[in-house]
Amino acid sequence: MASAEMTPASSSEPGPGRPVDAEPVRPTREDEVAAAGSELIGGPIGRWALLGTSWWTPVRVIALVAIGMFALGLVQKAPCYHSAWFFGASSQYTHACYSDIPHLYDGRGFAAHLVPYFDKLPGDMDYLEYPVLTGVFMEVASWLTPHSGTLQHQEQWYWFVNAGMLMACTAVIAVCVTRTQRRRPWDGLMVALAPAFALTATINWDLFAVALTAAAMLMWSRGRALAFGVLLGLATAAKLYPVLLLGPLLVLCWRAGKWREFFQAAGGAVVAWVVVNLPVMYFAFDGWSKFYTFSQERGVDFGSFWLIWSQNTTSPPTTTFVNTVATILVVLCFLGIAALTLTAPRRPRFAQLAFLMVAAFILTNKVYSPQYVLWLVPLAVLARPRWRDFLIWQACEVAYFLGIWMYLAYTTSGDAHKGLPTHGYHWAILLHLFGTLYLCVIVVRDILMPERDTVRRSGDDDPSGGVLDGAKDRFVFGAAARPPRHAAPFEGPQVDWGRAEVLSDREGSL
Repeated sequence: MASAEMTPASSSEPGPGRPVDAEPVRPTREDEVAAAGSELIGGPIGRWALLGTSWWTPVRVIALVAIGMFALGLVQKAPCYHSAWFFGASSQYTHACYSDIPHLYDGRGFAAHLVPYFDKLPGDMDYLEYPVLTGVFMEVASWLTPHSGTLQHQEQWYWFVNAGMLMACTAVIAVCVTRTQRRRPWDGLMVALAPAFALTATINWDLFAVALTAAAMLMWSRGRALAFGVLLGLATAAKLYPVLLLGPLLVLCWRAGKWREFFQAAGGAVVAWVVVNLPVMYFAFDGWSKFYTFSQERGVDFGSFWLIWSQNTTSPPTTTFVNTVATILVVLCFLGIAALTLTAPRRPRFAQLAFLMVAAFILTNKVYSPQYVLWLVPLAVLARPRWRDFLIWQACEVAYFLGIWMYLAYTTSGDAHKGLPTHGYHWAILLHLFGTLYLCVIVVRDILMPERDTVRRSGDDDPSGGVLDGAKDRFVFGAAARPPRHAAPFEGPQVDWGRAEVLSDREGSL
């Protein structure tokens, strides 16, 4: 049986600093885990394989696999769809199939045809606590939902409509990641097959912002700075985290002297965000500001190291203290990333720094909802496309996914105590934190030792970097400012990181 990897990458056109005849990277030739896994579909690509003879291009294969995995995630939610969302306090947790979507259909006024941000809600939450573009997404799904029959029937339909829209977002993410690094289209398969991605896809509406961010990354890789900025601004109007990508981009453009492109991107982001937010801000300021006031006033919550601290002390930190320290930690992380960027022996890749910045925000934040892993999956694939490290991290995230639901089952099952007690949940949090830190350490090592970077060992510089790909440095300091010297007389060829090398078929990732 022929391997699916035999098909050519439709995204293998030449780019800045890349030879015209560069061929797509075949993961089964450079990744032991990929080679072993390919045995299920015919084994690694052969030496005499005929390329370009099949309709099954990488983009098509990966998009279909992503949709298939998303469908499996829907099947995993079946116990909740039929009963657990509606009957029993803890059954939706014991089945690990909880979703915000059906609960917020009535809880945020969509069943009563209330207009988000403009109409006040009954209960403790007086306005919708989501950014404007996510509110639009939720409202459009409500328009497509039949407002007839019982409330349970409407909530089931609302979840299905949202699932269909989020499935489209999943396909967009898979396609964008596949096409971002032109010579590495098969890295997109890591997104499509990510188990945590399938399990958390329909918990909330995060996939919408992730899809816009992935599209922005694709635009930047093609040198379209303004389109990148507009998409990033729209993503920020759907979820706050995408704006963090402007920080690493600022430092990279500083090092490469690409100020015009950076200001195009930043300007496009600001304008797009203002265009979406300004009408709601002007006509319904109280509703518009609810997301920001709720984020600030929200106390320590699930998934964070702050929760472990709070539940193991008689004097838990106040919300004000946590907000202040978490902000300081994020700023310090950004300064560390900036220093790393300007002193690294070779300019880091954009995807590497984007992953580190979002991961720093997640690790220091006062809450970590299980669907936040969706923010990191595309960035992790672009930053460190190595199956072993990716699967180690994913295993930790799946363990946390199960841990939080079992903990909630324990706290909602009364005297039965079905599930995971508090200390067990703390271990699940630590596993998530250590898994993410592990991937961060590997990415930092790749930055400090570019010869260990999987992407650069395959012959590329920064395929997701757009105008940064192959650009010369304009501002560096520290070790990066000093050209490498040999410790002793040496007549052999000097290694130039980012140039093509002859790689063995079975080269390890460390």
